Amino acid sequence: MTVTTQRRLTLAEYLTHDDGSDTRYELVDGVLVDMGAESRVNIQIAIFLIFTMKELGLMPDRLGIKEKIQITSPNASARDPDLIIHSEASALAIAGRKESCLFLGEPNPLLVVEVASPGNEASDNYQRDYVQKSMEYADRGIPEYWIVDADRAWVKVGTLDDRTYQFQTFQGDSLILSPTFPRLSLTAAQVLKAGR
Repeated sequence: MTVTTQRRLTLAEYLTHDDGSDTRYELVDGVLVDMGAESRVNIQIAIFLIFTMKELGLMPDRLGIKEKIQITSPNASARDPDLIIHSEASALAIAGRKESCLFLGEPNPLLVVEVASPGNEASDNYQRDYVQKSMEYADRGIPEYWIVDADRAWVKVGTLDDRTYQFQTFQGDSLILSPTFPRLSLTAAQVLKAGR
């Protein structure tokens, strides 16, 4: 759902926008777009991945939820991924900042995770998570992009290669291979079940 405003918002206005609700918005061509409520399973998957990354020794300042990434795209000005795994440099760039956003020209995170919302290939959700965000994060130069899709029962790990992600699909008891985190010992089923 698109929220109509009397005028288009700038990125700075979007980052400080508060309409008194807990609604998640992304900024598309200056217009607020309601991203819908997160499903319980999507939230559980993101939390499970946070605990998993912490077990790998990542400190809390390297893990980001509700943080935005400014991108260059006709589809949006900034994205709000489900989970960001920061590099040391991107964690330092965003530390102590009132508006939780990595701006263009600032260091990239190591990994961005999107927990896909349901929808067929023609749906807005699919186009956003699989097509638009893949191009936007690749264009920005983020080295690794995961798409976790509970409906399709897979985890896709995209590795940046010449400004395009090359995806490998993991399902069931397949061990997820992450070039950024080679010590990761996690199956697709564990992620999709959020550790249950």
